[in-house]
Amino acid sequence: MRHGRRSELASTNEVTYAAIDLGTNNCRLLIARPDAEEFRVVDAFSRIVRLGEGLESSQRLSKLAMDRAIDALVICAQKIHERKVRRVRCVATAACRKAKNCDEFLQRADQEAGIRLEIISAEEEARLAVAACQSLLEAEIRFSLVFDIGGGSTELIWAKNDSNGLPEPIAVQSLPLGVVNIAERHGGGDFTCEEYEILVQDIYDDLSQFEKMYEINKIISRNSVQMIGTSGTVTTLSGVHLDLKRYDRGRVDGLWLSFVNARKSAEHLRSMTPEERSAHPCIGRGRADLVVAGCAILEAIFRTWPMDRLRVADRGVREGLLLSLMSPDRYPN
Repeated sequence: MRHGRRSELASTNEVTYAAIDLGTNNCRLLIARPDAEEFRVVDAFSRIVRLGEGLESSQRLSKLAMDRAIDALVICAQKIHERKVRRVRCVATAACRKAKNCDEFLQRADQEAGIRLEIISAEEEARLAVAACQSLLEAEIRFSLVFDIGGGSTELIWAKNDSNGLPEPIAVQSLPLGVVNIAERHGGGDFTCEEYEILVQDIYDDLSQFEKMYEINKIISRNSVQMIGTSGTVTTLSGVHLDLKRYDRGRVDGLWLSFVNARKSAEHLRSMTPEERSAHPCIGRGRADLVVAGCAILEAIFRTWPMDRLRVADRGVREGLLLSLMSPDRYPN
């Protein structure tokens, strides 16, 4: 995907599409137009809203969290209007799937921001992530293990290439383990060495059930599996590994990151104080207390499926949504 940015508004004869992905931690918007490759981004927006803050204990979305999300959705709606978007799809994921008062929030989003959110299943969320990562997959490697570490859940997708070399999911599993609910469960973003190891082992035990069911390691031993990681955790670790002075999507998306270097970066992050993580250009204040929880999930994945490297994807549900929106217009019946 080419991510060019232009400041001018869309002209009336250009077909423009938009996708909103409202997760447990972030609200993300992408506006794009089709091109010869996949699409060209003309506008984007991302804000940490922490919609799922406190959800782990209360099972409800708090008023403050809803207010933050609505404020972000209002900005998204303005951008969609300014860009004269033709087709749009707006989805919400783990936090809204879990919250008992989600209907109240959906009504507010519609009335106050003019955004009609659709709550998608964990399975659809995972499939959209795979679709977004398709161009990063190597067609000659038959199997793919794709994971998405989110704020409220972690999705695992085990896929096999079809006769056209396109990934077709064999199995999808959503674990109720995300960086927000793990951090809240442990009272913050810092862990002692013992707490961290216990956490990694607990997640490993959960992942092992998926491994037992599909015996992925047997296929890994035949060098027939590629791993793709799509989440803030893997993109952050990539930025730390590259020692970026400011986050650069162009250098991170598609990067091959060895497990050795990922672990070194994770250890570096764990050794930092919360203030140091907040000041890091690839982390920031909004994720400083969450990134170590993400490192624990990633470490459990590494232990379950010990490969040499993974490919980093700075793309996910938004990109998958855009591709699905554009597909009928690209290939009409």
